[in-house]
Amino acid sequence: MRKQLSLLLVSISLGWVGCAPDKQADTIHLDRQLEYCDAQIRRTLSEADQDSCLMPRSMEANQTNWNMSNIYDWTSGFWPGILWYDYEATGDEEIKAQAIRYTECLLPLVTPAHGADHDIGFQIFCSFGNAYRITGNEEYKTVILKGAQKLAKLYNPKVGTILSWPGMVKRMGWPHNTIMDNMMNLEILFWAARNGGGQELYDIAVKHAQTTMKYSFREDGGNYHVAVYDTIDGHFIKGVTNQGYGDSSLWARGQAWAIYGYMMVYRETQDKTFLRFAEKVTELYLENLPEDYIPYWDFDAPDMIKQPKDASAAAITASALIELSELEDTPSLASRYLNAATRMLGELSSERYQCRDIKPAFLMHSTGNQPGGYEIDASINYADYYYLQALLKYKKAMGL
Repeated sequence: MRKQLSLLLVSISLGWVGCAPDKQADTIHLDRQLEYCDAQIRRTLSEADQDSCLMPRSMEANQTNWNMSNIYDWTSGFWPGILWYDYEATGDEEIKAQAIRYTECLLPLVTPAHGADHDIGFQIFCSFGNAYRITGNEEYKTVILKGAQKLAKLYNPKVGTILSWPGMVKRMGWPHNTIMDNMMNLEILFWAARNGGGQELYDIAVKHAQTTMKYSFREDGGNYHVAVYDTIDGHFIKGVTNQGYGDSSLWARGQAWAIYGYMMVYRETQDKTFLRFAEKVTELYLENLPEDYIPYWDFDAPDMIKQPKDASAAAITASALIELSELEDTPSLASRYLNAATRMLGELSSERYQCRDIKPAFLMHSTGNQPGGYEIDASINYADYYYLQALLKYKKAMGL
């Protein structure tokens, strides 16, 4: 079914791909979208408890107020990161003050009392990483380095990857498991290696990417959400899903993590092996997109047009493709990727996907965990984070 659908959709979309990015950019109205995000952020702040470190996480389709999470949730870094991006766009000191407040709420994550967490890249680099990039505060640099060291403690040299879910060892019988999401957490290791953390962090990140590339992907470039390894000799046992439709299905956000992850690994290493692989996983994703370029939550779920969309996957991929277009050594692919990102951002910026007056998030129609039965057709903070990140990247790419 997926191949038949992709052939139809490729034929439908050819007209768009031939357009020039600068002409397409006019349809996005970048300044208008950045102003919209700022207004939605201020709505959220006006409703938040100013004495709390709770973070806005998601709103189900029928909700108009944020469900809040504590700092230990894997998504806790996205809200501070959103605030830093908004400050970068607006220069507003009130937004900066809120960004600092929410970022510093996460300090307990790098203390000895809190154990190692495979999501610390999301938690710390999205928050303190942006904070340090924008302010140059050396205290934030120290926090990032501590976060990277904690992540490195989960690395198993026999396997060659970072452990994801320790709880699954007993519950599911997975001796050592690594989820595709972890490709994103490698960025904090690369950054730390460049900023005083040591060569070992770089080596761990590269080895994790290599091992994941070897075992977590099928021949066509689709990935398993979870790769399970033996801890005795490190051999690959099996690939399974946790949030996709099936063990061998193409889960949209998992593929988005792969696109972004391998783009980033190529950026950090300049190893063309990773660039060619980023192209492979990207092409599979693009070839199977529906007409509006926003994927359904899993490309292989039955009764496709009745399935919920996943705007978060589109936002992640759009942000990745803007960078990939700049890293590309093949001009035709660079143009293809930028055009695709433009199409994604244009659709996400439409009334069909923006919350606007309905609720204080940026985007609707994301799917967090369809098999788990939650955050379906929802607004989710990581969708908003990567959407705003993509807008800022796009503005820079367009020289605006």
